[in-house]
Amino acid sequence: MRTTRPEHDRLPPSIAPRLGPLPAEPEVIVIGAGAAGIAAARELHQAGIAVAVLEARGRVGGRVATATLRGHPVDLGAHWLHAGPINPLVRLGEARGEPLRIAAQEGHVRVGRRPGRPAEAAALARAFTAADRAMSDGAARGGPDRPAASAVPPGLGPFGRRVERVHGLVSGRPLDEVSLQDFPSMEYGDNRFIAGGYGGYLARLAQGLPIALNDPVTGIDWTGQSVRVARAAGPALTAKAVIVTIPTMVLRRAALFTPVLPPAIAAAIAGFTTGVYEHAVLHWPSCPFRGADRLATLVGGQHPVPGLLTRIDGTPFHYFELDAPMAMALDARRAGPDGVRRLVRRALVQHFGGRALHDLSIPIVSEWRHDPWSRGSWAVVPPGHTGARQALQAPVGERIWFAGEALSRLQWGTAGGAYAEGLRAAGAVAAHLRGRGTGGS
Repeated sequence: MRTTRPEHDRLPPSIAPRLGPLPAEPEVIVIGAGAAGIAAARELHQAGIAVAVLEARGRVGGRVATATLRGHPVDLGAHWLHAGPINPLVRLGEARGEPLRIAAQEGHVRVGRRPGRPAEAAALARAFTAADRAMSDGAARGGPDRPAASAVPPGLGPFGRRVERVHGLVSGRPLDEVSLQDFPSMEYGDNRFIAGGYGGYLARLAQGLPIALNDPVTGIDWTGQSVRVARAAGPALTAKAVIVTIPTMVLRRAALFTPVLPPAIAAAIAGFTTGVYEHAVLHWPSCPFRGADRLATLVGGQHPVPGLLTRIDGTPFHYFELDAPMAMALDARRAGPDGVRRLVRRALVQHFGGRALHDLSIPIVSEWRHDPWSRGSWAVVPPGHTGARQALQAPVGERIWFAGEALSRLQWGTAGGAYAEGLRAAGAVAAHLRGRGTGGS
């Protein structure tokens, strides 16, 4: 078992918001100050409900973290604001005047050591379109759940394997391990980035909220009419309800609940698999790609490049993205972050040659799969487990609600989905408490 802190957890956040004190007698306890927890706390606070937020980390944001590298804010976890039309963080950011920008539609294609030809770029685009349409149509038709890979049409041409690998990257697992019925339905053509970093944005949203940091929860007792939450860093708190935003990968390892959760809820949590999407952050001033925030497709070579986002915010920083197969192979060899660095260099040498990397450095390698408070990048529904997200939206004993990206069908795996679920859970809790106060259930 890993005992060292992941590299992404060693740097201080770019913004540390001023937080409020916990109320002496909270009505609701929110566990976790990631996107879902921040959303829930803001919603409850605005409704006049006394809320206390307990966060195990020493910062807010969860898997959305921005650090300052060489004077520039760089996201070490979530970076994209996906699905603009339905993402509440996009709507809220626009209303607040946050510095959002639309992600570039243009990208780069490189085949071996040469730029891709226009005909190759067009063939790649057609292959993506055909695969997307086939999987979306397959999911819409319903029927028995099956792997998403089973819907990928044959005959995608020379870029078929590349298309499947990219979809596996953004799904968190290879497509044969992802439910077709749960395949992402987000509109990826309408994405945003935010100047100053996604983590900085969430930190601003947490300003003034009653959040206790470095305060992990050790037990949740819902035996009686209230909920008692035991803490490692302070006395237990009691409230009428609790909203649990802990990642499902952490929940399935922790024996937190007394009594244990109902079998259907426990099975829903246990059935998710771990999504893996990691960043090696590159500082590479002489990178030949130009244009801010553009995806690069590198085809060919012994060492695949699952994803590469170049010139982040117009800077010399880039993301080399690792998918599940690559990360698991490295873990099997116990390669660690330095093993990732060596692999990244080997992969880039294939396409650019050694001399082109003379000014390349790799300051940070993320390891969300080894982070004790995350255990993965997001939760994935495998074939046969469809319905798990909806199952977790139901309250337990009218005292426990769950929230987080794992519960979002339309925006799963995203901070926007987590935020939406935090709003949903807070609204449900507020309605329940108001009902109780007027003689309701």
